[in-house]
Parts: sequence; C-alpha cells; structure tokens
Amino acid sequence: QVQLVESGGGLVQAGGSLRLSCAASVRTFGSYAMGWFRQAPGKEREFVAAISRGDAATYADSVKGRFTISRDNAKNTEYLQMNSLEPEDTAVYYCAASSSRLPIGVLVRVGHYAYWGQGTQVTVSS
Repeated sequence: QVQLVESGGGLVQAGGSLRLSCAASVRTFGSYAMGWFRQAPGKEREFVAAISRGDAATYADSVKGRFTISRDNAKNTEYLQMNSLEPEDTAVYYCAASSSRLPIGVLVRVGHYAYWGQGTQVTVSS
C-alpha cells in the first residue's frame, strides 16, 4: 500500500512563503503522477498542482506564478513551493498519488488519485 506523509505547513503572514513536502513509501515513486489539493472549511477539496511521471506540471489558475510543484524521485518526495501567500490560500493541503497512465490534464480531478496523505494545515493571516 502507498503511504504519503505531508509536512511543512504552518502559520504565515500574507506575502510569506512555505514549502510543503510529501514523503512517499513506494519503491517505484517515479512511476506515479503526483498532485497537491487543498480543502478549506466548508468547501470541497480543490486542485492546486500536479506533476506527471515525465515532470510535466500543471497548476490551478489561482496559484499560477506563485506556487511551484516539483519532485525528487531519488528521495521519493514531492514538493510544493508556495510564495506570495494570500489569506485565500488558507486550507488543509493534501498530497496525492496516481499510478494510472493519464494525460496531465486529467490529473486535476480528485477522482483520479487513489492515494492520499493525511493533510497539513496552512494558515495565512492578513
């Protein structure tokens, strides 16, 4: 079974930065597409960013130019660098993994990820 553990969340002021990490237990990390999603209180879980097995990346419009997704296959780790944080970025952030062979555009959908981490809280104060 794939296990994902997020870390790096916290409380920051608007305009600040955080880097989230997602450590995966799988031996074949490079065969998984990885994504980040977030969920604010009372709202549905929404797409933030995804990165394919070939390192192609896609982002939600709300975070383009501010967030950067990356992966280090040698360390079985996915990252989300978040800059210029805004109060609307406040949410629980979840790491997700998909073993399916899907086009990058499909990876924006929650339903295409079989494995999820426990989430890490990001709070941005105004």
